[in-house]
Amino acid sequence: MPQVLTEGRRPGEAIMSEANFHRSRENAKIAFSQTIIPNSLLGRKAVPASVVATAAADAGNTAGSGALTLANPAVSSKVKDGVYAVICTEPAANAGTFEVFDPSGKSIGKATVGVAFTKEIKFTIADATDFVAGDRFTVTVEADGTDYEYVAYDPTATDGAEVPVAYSIYGATTPADKNVLVAIIAREAELNGNCIAWPAGITLGQKADATQELEKRQIILRN
Repeated sequence: MPQVLTEGRRPGEAIMSEANFHRSRENAKIAFSQTIIPNSLLGRKAVPASVVATAAADAGNTAGSGALTLANPAVSSKVKDGVYAVICTEPAANAGTFEVFDPSGKSIGKATVGVAFTKEIKFTIADATDFVAGDRFTVTVEADGTDYEYVAYDPTATDGAEVPVAYSIYGATTPADKNVLVAIIAREAELNGNCIAWPAGITLGQKADATQELEKRQIILRN
């Protein structure tokens, strides 16, 4: 009876094409306590303690209207680099509601005066003179590449790991107290989707969402 041999995945076998001069590649810092499988996708999370965030009131705000105070830490692991806008949309006596927009202009939720807002940025707005519609604050987040760590893509997560941003060429296992570097495809490449090591139990809808997220970085999955 012939013997059947099964070959495992080879590192990098999903790569169909990439940009010249290693433009597609980077070394990624893998977070603590991670098991990364070769040919898998990676999410990226900020390290809140490493990110610098500053808040400012708009010069056109109602005089003495109040202050926005950042929490400590001021951001979550999902924070993006850039300027967040916090805009009063529903004024109220000794209260009010503000809508919060991320650096791309997407709304990430509403903040109520006097109540802690704890999403990508974390803060509390205090009332003085009542706010009026259009009063605003900005929160400037300075997060560069060293302020982020990569983790295994998990479509069920809510901490940033649910958004795939890269393809891991090799595997890695990190201890609970140490980072390691691995080579990744971060941009401008074509990958064979049939060779991706997808998370167990992933749905077709989650695969479609992941494909769309990767396209934003010009990483195209071919099937």
